[in-house]
Amino acid sequence: MHLNAASLGPTSRAMLAATIEAWRRLESSPVYMGYGKSGDDKVVIQADAVRGKAAALLGCDAEEIMITHGTTDGMNTVAQGIVLSAGDRILTTDQEHEGGSLCWEYRARRDGVTIDRIAILPTEFDALRIVWRFEQAITPATRIISFSHVITTTGLRMPVAEIAALARRRGILCVVDGAQAAGNIPVDVKALGCDAYATSGHKWLMGPKGTGLLYVSREADAQIVPIQWGDARRYGAEAAGVGAMTLVVGFGAALDAIRGWGMAAIERRNLDLRTRMYEGLREIEGLRVVGPPPGPLASAIVACALPDALDSRMVQQALHDRHGILVKMAEKRWLNGLRFSPHVFNTIADVDYTLRALRTELRPGS
Repeated sequence: MHLNAASLGPTSRAMLAATIEAWRRLESSPVYMGYGKSGDDKVVIQADAVRGKAAALLGCDAEEIMITHGTTDGMNTVAQGIVLSAGDRILTTDQEHEGGSLCWEYRARRDGVTIDRIAILPTEFDALRIVWRFEQAITPATRIISFSHVITTTGLRMPVAEIAALARRRGILCVVDGAQAAGNIPVDVKALGCDAYATSGHKWLMGPKGTGLLYVSREADAQIVPIQWGDARRYGAEAAGVGAMTLVVGFGAALDAIRGWGMAAIERRNLDLRTRMYEGLREIEGLRVVGPPPGPLASAIVACALPDALDSRMVQQALHDRHGILVKMAEKRWLNGLRFSPHVFNTIADVDYTLRALRTELRPGS
């Protein structure tokens, strides 16, 4: 039983078939299928069309979208495409996944920029106070504010629009790690007002592993200039050389499936599953639920801290080996606990079964 879409989402048979068929056609005539700007049957043309589907998902223009290998790739692309100098400062949080933070640490080592981090406690659910803390941490040298749309450990929805507006008023770039958002909750990058937004195709969008999206707003073109962008608005998928065209075609099929379900319907279902998990975890003695209560700051992710006497890795392994349940062990630097991330393919019965299994594993002497 897969309750870990926040790590990797399973692909559908239709998406897998689309990927394999694209690969078959590409190899039937590699040069013809892999090059050129015309011909509806060409794999490269079909891959380039996926930018339009991605743009529709994120609420922007296709010319503002780049297909990437994942969120980390997108964040790295942004970080390397910005001119920074020694003394410049980057403002972020202490809850960032390495996929969204190592790019800035690289710039700090290479260029001497400084990284400032604000603390966000697992029990903090006050959006206004989070925005205030960002505001207080801004300095005259702050050039970038970078943070997650949905916190990877607790599932907290960050107040992106408010932080982006703050950044805009101060002339600061706003870069968002959307790994845990797209496909989990609706994302409209124009409404959010950020300058760049990176996300993965292989998590909540349930696309091929090794796919992702990067949005760079037209307004930020002069400040965020990735080498991969090249002349993408003129040459499309060919701008960065020969890419993973067959995976991108499969990614397009995954985006079609998401559009068929509808993000509003996906969000409702995910939150229903998450609320049941949240309430069930609260009733298990010895557990402490972390993350926001049901409401506007919640997403499909919910986590719990285990008693200190229990090791989260051992409990995670027991759930897998004895009950066939796959969940995420929370990163130890944040808490000794587990993270659950149900998605549309899960059911209430899956949640209830997992809660029963967890009670069994936490029973003294089990």
